[in-house]
Amino acid sequence: MNELRPKLFDVMKGYTKEQLIKDIISGIIVAIIALPLSIALAIASGVGPEQGLYTAIIAGFFISFFGGSRVQIGGPTAAFVVIIYGIVEQYRTDGLIVATILAGIILVIMGICRFGSLIKYIPYTITTGFTCGIAVTLFVGQLKDFFGLEIASVPSEFLNKVIAYVQNISTINLTSTIIGVVAIIIMLFWPKVTDKIPGSLIAIIITTAIVYFAKLPVNTIGSVYGELNSAFPTFHAPALSMKLVQEMISPAFTIAILAGIESLLSAVVSDGMIGDTHKSNAELIGQGLGNIFSGLFGGIPATGAIARTAANVRNGGRTPIAGIVHCITLTIILLVLMPLAALIPMTTLAAVLLVVAANMADWTSFFRLCKTAPKSDIIVLVATFFLTVFFDLVVAIEIGVVLAALLFMKRMAETADIKAWKYTDSPDITPGEAEKLRDIPHSISVFEICGPMFFAAADQIVNINSHHHTKVVVIRMRSVPAIDASAMHSLHELADRAKRKNITLVFSHVNEQPMHVMEKDGFVELIGKENFHENIVDALDYACLLYTSDAADEEDSVDLGGRRIVKKKKKKISSNWRS
Repeated sequence: MNELRPKLFDVMKGYTKEQLIKDIISGIIVAIIALPLSIALAIASGVGPEQGLYTAIIAGFFISFFGGSRVQIGGPTAAFVVIIYGIVEQYRTDGLIVATILAGIILVIMGICRFGSLIKYIPYTITTGFTCGIAVTLFVGQLKDFFGLEIASVPSEFLNKVIAYVQNISTINLTSTIIGVVAIIIMLFWPKVTDKIPGSLIAIIITTAIVYFAKLPVNTIGSVYGELNSAFPTFHAPALSMKLVQEMISPAFTIAILAGIESLLSAVVSDGMIGDTHKSNAELIGQGLGNIFSGLFGGIPATGAIARTAANVRNGGRTPIAGIVHCITLTIILLVLMPLAALIPMTTLAAVLLVVAANMADWTSFFRLCKTAPKSDIIVLVATFFLTVFFDLVVAIEIGVVLAALLFMKRMAETADIKAWKYTDSPDITPGEAEKLRDIPHSISVFEICGPMFFAAADQIVNINSHHHTKVVVIRMRSVPAIDASAMHSLHELADRAKRKNITLVFSHVNEQPMHVMEKDGFVELIGKENFHENIVDALDYACLLYTSDAADEEDSVDLGGRRIVKKKKKKISSNWRS
């Protein structure tokens, strides 16, 4: 159970006053960083600005308290914007709450079932594809507010959104655009002044002051959303129905997978920064609890935020106390300073997210993969990207994972191979090959299987052939790491045909997993334990002994390691024992 115990309980042993001070300072700084991002991401997701703070406070607390990382900072992230926007547009707030809670439950179950290590099996091509797709969608989604376009309702579909922008380009607000450009310039150049205070906060303060005091005709949070709620979030039970739950299952799984991937990726990055090791399953449980309570208190989906976590580490945070302080600080801001947030220009928040979108997309890796990756990986990458952009993230991940799995199985099936050993007197043998081959009688056929034997490659087993005078078939399996039920079915078919033709099957070097499957299946008992050998030398010696036991049936003679066997000719059997 230690794997599931929150990291907080481990790090409090030997906790010092000095570290407490560092954690408090870091938590306050991270809260300042999280403030504009939480508000901006909430608005971009189609919900109220205060809901972003609710998420950072509630989910952030549970992620820090129950999570498996020392320094993880939880809250809303850009990865969820696309999927949340789609849910809100179709199912409203109740649908989002249900999806968020369900995603949290799924994450908790994944953690309890020790699925933390399985997240790594999500292909890099899929994560790169949907991350770049999200970045494009997020970027385009901010253009309305950035340019101050007068559009009553922006479509959720990518193409329809672009068309709406083009049709309403004449409504562009130059003042709003200039303010947005000023905000971007501040964010780009402020890190050269200091990295202690985020450029996004400075951009918000400066542009808000300009718009307020100059009374510029620019939309603000207050003019769009009205008076903001500055009270602490209250418990909100969702309006549940079986139909709504069924409809939200698929988006919930997508949210859970995204949350799991991003949080564990963030944990891995932070591990490298502080020289620690996170508990992946405890982290999933913490993420799950964070999302459950975020939904119950009016928040949106949350996960570990890489940028905020990295900022926590850089500012001295080393325990979950820093994440808890970050939540307390945001609570104070919510209760005291929230009315001031109504003055923030919408174009500034759009500018903040434009920069976030530009930074989250790893286009270098995207184009490098397009140039250097195998064709199957490129297909998955490009398909996931375009599905994310033109459809939605649910479809992109579902099809991306299925497509990656199918292409992987095809690639694995192609690596599986069955080769027949050549005889020393074969006409296509070169002098160099003949010296390396063991001299075995033609009544013994040797086949070597290479690669995993699973359902996509099982048909190759059935294709094992032998000539008309074969008495023994030796199957060498030293290069078979695993076997599944489909391959076992093929082996049974092989054994049945061999029995009908009086051919003995002998197995060499069966590895642990295949042998376990064979024993459990009853195949070893069917073939006979005496027909299984540890190496090819023993298997061939045994096969030769079986051959000599029938020597009286042939009239020819053959050399078996110094022993000359006289054989009498018997009735000829079929040239293909598979028939």
